[in-house]
Amino acid sequence: MSDRIHFAASETRVARAAQDRLTRRYGQADLDAADVIVALGGDGLMLSTLHGPSDLPVYGMNRGTIGFLMNDYAEENLPQRIAAAETTVINPLAMVAGSTDGGEHRALAINEVSLLRAGPQAARLRISVDGRLRLDDLACDGALLCTPAGSTAYNYSAHGPILPLGSDVLALTPIAAFRPRRWRGAILPKRAVVRFDVLDPEKRPVMADADSRGVERVRWVEIRSDPTVRHRLMFDPGHGMEERLMQEQFL
Repeated sequence: MSDRIHFAASETRVARAAQDRLTRRYGQADLDAADVIVALGGDGLMLSTLHGPSDLPVYGMNRGTIGFLMNDYAEENLPQRIAAAETTVINPLAMVAGSTDGGEHRALAINEVSLLRAGPQAARLRISVDGRLRLDDLACDGALLCTPAGSTAYNYSAHGPILPLGSDVLALTPIAAFRPRRWRGAILPKRAVVRFDVLDPEKRPVMADADSRGVERVRWVEIRSDPTVRHRLMFDPGHGMEERLMQEQFL
């Protein structure tokens, strides 16, 4: 059981009030002396906390609007809940994007890396997997590659599949595909390296986004899972991500 908890909260009034009450009750450990981070907010706060400098496990409690990655909020017996929690390990996606000005940009994404048209005309993308051309011209509003943890987010809204956490796969999903009309995407091995080349990037500009970290006017983007980075999320027993992913499929 840990008594060294660091509380982090989003900027909302509800989250800040919860942080005040919890720190009065349990104290506030410095980040470098804590055993666990308790994140108070929604999924956006959870992602920003995981992207932060600490590699501590994160136990989230929902004080936001969307809480797929969060536990139910309760102030009682918090150290006991943390001690009994189940841990899920997530490897993020590593993105390298080459922009039209010749620059290279790197970012990690826990949910997905998406390419989105940045002008009035459809984007045109060439897709290669492990160095082999798989689709020579996808006309679309965009496309994304997501992890199992992110498969219920933007991917699901774009009619992509929900992926079980232990499946070691990634989902490649088009966004409003125009040509080929019937292409619904692909399920790829977790070890796959996916490359998007933007066709006619000056006339049909495309931006890349890795968990809200955007790169304007990309010419190409390469994405792979990074097994060297391990994010640890903690969930109450019986309410972990495997169960949440299962519930989403039967709503």
